[in-house]
Amino acid sequence: MDTKHIKISDYNYPLPDVRIAKFPLSQRDHSKLLVYQHGEVGEDVFFNLPQYLPTGALMVFNNTKVIQARIHFRKETGALIEVFLLEPCVPADYELMFQTTGACSWLCLVGNLKKWKDGTLSRPFSVNGEQLTLSAIRQGEKGTSQLVRFYWDNPRVSFAEILDAVGELPIPPYLNRATQESDKTTYQTVYSKIKGSVAAPTAGLHFTQRVLADIDAHDIEREELTLHVGAGTFRPVKSEEIEGHEMHSEFISVRRQTIEKLIAHDAAAIAVGTTSVRTLESLYYMGVYVATHPDANETELHVRQWTPYDTAPVMTAIEALRALLAWMERHRLSTLHSSTQIIIAPGYEYKIVKILITNFHQPQSTLLLLVSAFLHGDWRHVYDYALSHDFRFLSYGDSCLLIP
Repeated sequence: MDTKHIKISDYNYPLPDVRIAKFPLSQRDHSKLLVYQHGEVGEDVFFNLPQYLPTGALMVFNNTKVIQARIHFRKETGALIEVFLLEPCVPADYELMFQTTGACSWLCLVGNLKKWKDGTLSRPFSVNGEQLTLSAIRQGEKGTSQLVRFYWDNPRVSFAEILDAVGELPIPPYLNRATQESDKTTYQTVYSKIKGSVAAPTAGLHFTQRVLADIDAHDIEREELTLHVGAGTFRPVKSEEIEGHEMHSEFISVRRQTIEKLIAHDAAAIAVGTTSVRTLESLYYMGVYVATHPDANETELHVRQWTPYDTAPVMTAIEALRALLAWMERHRLSTLHSSTQIIIAPGYEYKIVKILITNFHQPQSTLLLLVSAFLHGDWRHVYDYALSHDFRFLSYGDSCLLIP
């Protein structure tokens, strides 16, 4: 299959608005679970998930945490300007960004940009009872994004505290509703830790401490990595063929321990969500790269959109992971920080992910292409069943377990 010439219109299905879950269930793990096993489809309740998983397997979660990435300013004219944080610039490191005090810069999307041609935006707020002012000024453009510098008048207050005070959680646009206070809890996984995403890794929203404990009881090992989900995850494919769609780049962080565990499990993993998939599969291509570029730095390990389709599989997954681990040891890295732009679509051969837990994705989306590739084209079987059996769709919807 020539992946680049896939027509996105072949990945369409009817999704009435009434089937989109606008709010989550009151109990996360009571969502429905579609079970696809070797071509057969059935259903259960999510809290029974561990019963379907092989003993001794390795399950990988994305522990990213959604930040309150929307900041609203009102100009003296009354115009409302929304600044949506996309990617940290100064400092560029996520952890340092949230600790920074005084000033910082982000790449942002700006709503009502025509009303903010120049000048400084300001808004007062309080932290711990103390009054502050947050200001923003545009410093340039990068594609459709704006470089925005923020500064505030109290050097003891961190940017993380500012976002907690003035930011708004960015729930998906297709929910067609305002963010509510409850979303601050329900739109985070129970294991979220590392701040940086502007969207939740939604397959993880179904997990509760009870389900995690049951996974442990079934002798399934759990491991975490980090991929910060970008706004591009909601960007529709507008080109007729996917060759014309540019994938968004997302930042990943993987501990050396995680790679060691993958090797110990024969380079086989159960992935929780498509973000875990994109990270795990990217590790293979990073390993292939460092095997022939031993002096590469972390930035050079970036996996480009079409790398999988331009790279002959010259190594097994185990060999690639061992090469990556050896590279980390030579460079004395306990954690790998890099990025991926990988697109997974029919024609892609999975290297590491053997079982996938995911939600139901939008029609004509890159995530639906990823699922189709995983099921060797059998995605309609799953989606026809879900549509005819009253499953709830998208971020707050139900879940499916896919075992090809």
